[in-house]
Amino acid sequence: MLVVSVAALASGCAGVQSALQPAGREAVEVNQLFITVTVVSIIVTAVVLIALALAMWGPERWRSRLGKDWLIIGGGIVFPVIVLSALLAYGLVVMNAGASRANRAEGQAITITGKQWWWEVIYTTDDGKRVVSANELRLPVGKPVALHLKSSDVIHSFWAPRLAGKLDMIPGRTNTLTVEATEAGISRGQCAEYCGGAHALMSFYVVAMPPAEFDAWLESEAEDATEPQGDLARRGQSHFMENGCGGCHTIRGTSATGMIGPDLTHLASRHSLGAATLPNNARMIARWIGEHQHIKPDNHMPPYENLSEDELFAISAYLEGLD
Repeated sequence: MLVVSVAALASGCAGVQSALQPAGREAVEVNQLFITVTVVSIIVTAVVLIALALAMWGPERWRSRLGKDWLIIGGGIVFPVIVLSALLAYGLVVMNAGASRANRAEGQAITITGKQWWWEVIYTTDDGKRVVSANELRLPVGKPVALHLKSSDVIHSFWAPRLAGKLDMIPGRTNTLTVEATEAGISRGQCAEYCGGAHALMSFYVVAMPPAEFDAWLESEAEDATEPQGDLARRGQSHFMENGCGGCHTIRGTSATGMIGPDLTHLASRHSLGAATLPNNARMIARWIGEHQHIKPDNHMPPYENLSEDELFAISAYLEGLD
């Protein structure tokens, strides 16, 4: 039983959302500070417990020494002040307090807007074109990037544990977090401020890519949606438009120009559906459309109980082709 308990606890120290496996410059600094403070805390706790044991059950000579005024003043006042001041100074140095991380940012900033209960992500190309995506953040490895964090409704909090610390997204304000991915790979983030019913299912993926791959991806992402291939996908596009989906979602290059829900122009290139709620494939797209309130209760997408199984299958085939 003890082995199982230890294994369960240890499993929380790894994975795509573990702050103990940093993959960003700020996360590395946070982890370094955490380890230092933890080690110091363990040492201080051990010393206090030993002193307590000696005071209660030790030889009379030790008990007499531990009762001296100088030891109480030194150990209870002077020592904590010195240790805590040293940790504060160390933390300020490690976290570069007083220095503006935003000054290190390279290239165009990325704007992330928290919404109930998904993320709008807007990139800007070098020629000034806005590229809208959703529920996934892509970054070039080794380049500091400024994230402009906003909210369109209530307070959210952006937190990608392997990338950086958390920062609130407050309506009417823009907070800036400068991040730098240190290695390629995929990690996961989460809204860290309770924001309503589906808060627990408001997640996202962070994809760190070599700079050349990121540039190629952004160039592809800036293009309009691909035309549907095959009769099934074309029927799916017709059903998508006929059922008013384009009133909430944008698919660039089509008549779908809605701004309420996530942009679906390149949906198939993303790693998840429903803000990291489901894997991204045709079967799950159909399931999301038909059962989204069961999968993610309280989300703002209207029910589509009128769609037949064949229509759902056709729409999912169309959306699966939007890469």
